[in-house]
Amino acid sequence: MGGDFAPDAVIEGAVDALSRLPSGDRLVLIGDRKSILEKLASMQVEPSLFDIVPTTEVIEMADHPARAFAQKKDSSLAVGFGMLKSGLIDGFASAGNTGAMLVGASYTVNVIPGVFRPALVALIPNIDGRSSVMLDVGINPDSKPDVLLQYALLGSIYARYVLGIENPSVGLLNIGEEESKGSAAVKAAYELLRESAEVRFTGNLEGHTLFSPEMTDVIVCDGFVGNVVLKMAERFYGIAKSRGIKDPFFDRLNFEVVGGTPVVGINANVVVGHGISNRMAIMNMIHQTVEVVHADLARKIKEAVSS
Repeated sequence: MGGDFAPDAVIEGAVDALSRLPSGDRLVLIGDRKSILEKLASMQVEPSLFDIVPTTEVIEMADHPARAFAQKKDSSLAVGFGMLKSGLIDGFASAGNTGAMLVGASYTVNVIPGVFRPALVALIPNIDGRSSVMLDVGINPDSKPDVLLQYALLGSIYARYVLGIENPSVGLLNIGEEESKGSAAVKAAYELLRESAEVRFTGNLEGHTLFSPEMTDVIVCDGFVGNVVLKMAERFYGIAKSRGIKDPFFDRLNFEVVGGTPVVGINANVVVGHGISNRMAIMNMIHQTVEVVHADLARKIKEAVSS
């Protein structure tokens, strides 16, 4: 029920995602049952293709995240996180209130013990066809050195098990390649990363190497910097589209193709979609969630952190 174009775009995207679901997987639609059934009927889609869980409340985009999550216990977000915590579903995705999604992720399924701060992960396209993992892109705007070190580990696990990169390289996004550059936190993180045996750290990464073959498999930064990069990339796509430029690389900057941003460092598989997600974005958000679930990402992170 969340997102600017819900529930229509959500149901349309879910219907489109059905044909690419792995055998045995099921989609669960959580929300107003009447609206769901009416939309499926208008699309001439059999409701039995989905599991439908009825709810009576909606956390609106303008609602206060923590207060709304606590008060609207029969909202699709609250019910969804409850099902995730109890193991009734294996992954949860929504384009609803981002703040409420993060509240649910942190306080319902909880942060993995040993994880300092969960992070939002974004895939950054490379002109050579690869994708790199960037984190954080929005949860923690000011991260301490030990948090940045742990982001390198979380990002490496994501790259290994979701993207299939056996020994991912890690770069620290900075204003220069020299180890003496950057803020106090970034310089301290450089030293921690250089001494770590858990990640393959290759040094500082400057902004002009993003999207190029020199870009590392994992890009570490705080949520302030990561969010700026992510929003800038989205704007590049918008400019290219407005000027009639059709190019496969710029198409990969389109948030609709990406679908959503997974939350890593929590005890379950959660993907947060863009509030303006349309039909295609919802479909790709679902497929991204499927990839994270089948990679068993949350469990693998838990094992890595505990060891």
